[in-house]
Parts: sequence; C-alpha cells; structure tokens
Amino acid sequence: MVVKNDSYYKIYKPYGYLSQFVNNQNKRRNKKLLNELYNFPSGTMAVGRLDEKSEGLLLLTTDGKFSNYITSSKVEKEYHVMLDGVINEESIIELSEGVTISINGNAYKTKKCKVEILKDTSHIYNRFVRDEKHGPTSWIGVTLTEGKFRQVRKMTACVGFPTLRLVRVRIGNFELDTMQPGDVMVFNY
Repeated sequence: MVVKNDSYYKIYKPYGYLSQFVNNQNKRRNKKLLNELYNFPSGTMAVGRLDEKSEGLLLLTTDGKFSNYITSSKVEKEYHVMLDGVINEESIIELSEGVTISINGNAYKTKKCKVEILKDTSHIYNRFVRDEKHGPTSWIGVTLTEGKFRQVRKMTACVGFPTLRLVRVRIGNFELDTMQPGDVMVFNY
C-alpha cells in the first residue's frame, strides 16, 4: 500500500509576484516567483491564481483533489478591493446582480455575488498605492463563487470604479488573518 503525504500551505502572496514556481517564458525573465518565498517541495502548485498586481491569500498544495475542490464553485473567494473614486449604492447593487465583462473576447455575465462597502480596512496591510491628490478612493468587499481571469478588476471597471488594489482575504474557511506579505504557513488537511 502506498501512502501519499501531501503538503498544504497558506501564503500571503505579495504584490509583484507571479502565482507560479517556474519561469519558462523569456518575457517573464525578471519576475518574482513563489519559490523565492519558501522551500516548497517538488510538485507544489498554486490553488487558483492571483495576478502579479494582486495580493493576499493563496493556497498551495501537492494534492490535486484538494486543488480541484478549492477552485470549484462550491467554495467562496472573498476580496477586499480599493477603488478609484467613491463608489455609490447603485454601483454596489449592479455589481452584486452581475455585470457583463469580456472573457477571451466574448461577453460574459458574471454570477450574482455579495458586494459591500468596507468602512474599516485596518486589517489590510498598508501599502502605498497613490497620492491623495489624485482623488478619493473607497474600499469594497466582493465575495464570489467563480474566478474568471481578472474578473474583479473587470467588474469594478465596468461600473466606472477601476480597481487600484486587490487583496484576497478568504478562500472558503481559510482566512488571511494577521498574515503579512511573504508569510507562509503549513497546515494539515
């Protein structure tokens, strides 16, 4: 009988890192990769992705079944999003009902989701984004059960409030908690 010992990690992916371990493309030669943060075992994969300009909670594993479950529509993903401008209630409702964005050149109507204005962002690691003289900003929480390419960014731009900063704070029952950029935690599943 073969017993497979899978590994599970919870990390705070910092801004500016790619959600990958190997750089096979010349155009990404100078990019920062996840293997710079920790000595992960061979076969470790990111469960879902966060683009280079996004940050926050990312799960990593060597367990393909765990990865498939976490990326399924059964598991919520929650993002805290800094917007260019002060969002209004009308736009919150529009986002929560679903908006039409482009996915691979095709129109796609996003599923209904939970969207709320965030009044307290003290739990979010403070990182300079832009000077106040460039106008006001606001924060929202967006909870999805899907994850199309750059979906949250496309959604907020669609209603006239481009994303300035995107932080994933929760994946199902896994939370960012008090982790700081670059932190790696091992967990059992």
